[in-house]
Amino acid sequence: MWAMILKEFLELRRDRRTMAMIIALPLVLLVVFGYAANFKVTDVPTQVVGPKAEQVATQLKAPFDVEKVDPSATADDGREALRSQDAGAVVVTTDAAGPATVLIDGSNLFAAQSAAAAAAATNGTLKPDVLFNPDLKTSWTMVPALVGMIMAFIGTIITAIGLVRERQAGTLEQLAVMPFKASDVIVGKIAPYFVLAAFDMVLVTVLGCLLFGVPFAGSALVLALGAALFLFCVLGIGVLISSLSQNQGQAMQMALMTMMPQILLSGMIFPLSAMAAGVRWIGYLFPLTYFNMISNGVMLRDAPLSSLALPLGVLAGMAVLVFTAAVLRFRRDLAPSAPKATVEQPVHAGAAR
Repeated sequence: MWAMILKEFLELRRDRRTMAMIIALPLVLLVVFGYAANFKVTDVPTQVVGPKAEQVATQLKAPFDVEKVDPSATADDGREALRSQDAGAVVVTTDAAGPATVLIDGSNLFAAQSAAAAAAATNGTLKPDVLFNPDLKTSWTMVPALVGMIMAFIGTIITAIGLVRERQAGTLEQLAVMPFKASDVIVGKIAPYFVLAAFDMVLVTVLGCLLFGVPFAGSALVLALGAALFLFCVLGIGVLISSLSQNQGQAMQMALMTMMPQILLSGMIFPLSAMAAGVRWIGYLFPLTYFNMISNGVMLRDAPLSSLALPLGVLAGMAVLVFTAAVLRFRRDLAPSAPKATVEQPVHAGAAR
């Protein structure tokens, strides 16, 4: 028994990925998610417009964080600011007596709840008006995020496991003697997963709209563009994981190590604005964060293409970077090994005679 125990400890010591899962990952999750797990939003970017904008702006308290005061702007300008996500709330003032109206972006659920509660606590000074999600339904903000999570699951975990299974079967080594480029192999391998993930995206989006009444206010083409870029990112990550793994167990471990932070730090569960600054910047390194911005903006706010240019551009850059890394890694794996040089043994004089 003692020999078996010692053997298992030695095996674990040699398996660095498993050791990382056992020791390093829990510490990282504790520190990172301890700061990220916060539903309370204390700062809502706010604009104040209308004739009494300057007077009302000085009276606003937390969570309203006044970033812009424009007496010449109108309520329509405020709605466009919310649609473009230039603000989380817009206070609209008028010359008439009575409460000022607070236009609130309901697509950002937790920030909207904080802003609506703060407006209701002013005893009639501010009148809340929630846009894009008037009833503050959780399903309206979760369904667009679930679309990205499902595509990330298929693109990362399923792709990595599928390619590693072929590596174990020996079929990838057979490609080394065929006239294929590394890019040809990768595109050929990930194309079926791309099609399946795209089908799942359409299915989840349609069912989410039908079952939960989630609106689809924006352009389907913009969402399709964002989904294509996002899929290239996660499929490239899956290929990279498969090239670094020797078996399906290792591929699953590494895929989970990339999936869990994406789900918890992308703003899908915990709002990015409520996270500590250091943890928030970690969330900005994940492609799911930017696809959530696109899906939420298209489906709920009918966000214009100009306001989604940043997340689309970041996803395009990530797709090029990850796909290039995957091609280079696979090119090395598919390159035929150089034949070993044979060393001629010297012939002894006696043997020659």
